[in-house]
Amino acid sequence: MAAPIPFPPLDAKSGVRLTEATVFVRGIRLDAEIGIYDHEHGRRQPLVIDVELTIETSGFETIADTVNYESITAAAHAVAASGHLKLVETYAEQLARACLDQPHARRVRVRVEKPEALAPCAEAAGVELVLEKA
Repeated sequence: MAAPIPFPPLDAKSGVRLTEATVFVRGIRLDAEIGIYDHEHGRRQPLVIDVELTIETSGFETIADTVNYESITAAAHAVAASGHLKLVETYAEQLARACLDQPHARRVRVRVEKPEALAPCAEAAGVELVLEKA
């Protein structure tokens, strides 16, 4: 078996540099107290969440050079645990802001689906939004 061939370093000498990367977590499933209708108060409903986080970096040597996936799922659960929210849009914005608190984060796309919102007429309803640091 031949020894692996190392990739050349990403630097000015090679003419290639890493400027950003996208870290993502898809299909986070959790229950949240969410909704505007009376029958939605006092009960939890399922949400399905996708997060894409664009980060700036100069390379990847340690976890400190990127975003830990677990921090994204922890943020999703923390927003859900914060109490009843009326709108999926509010949930998505709060999660997006929490994700932008990551040190390397520059831009975040959050998609939140509420699978039971229009059941059985539709598979899901929800929102997708993008926040970016100025």
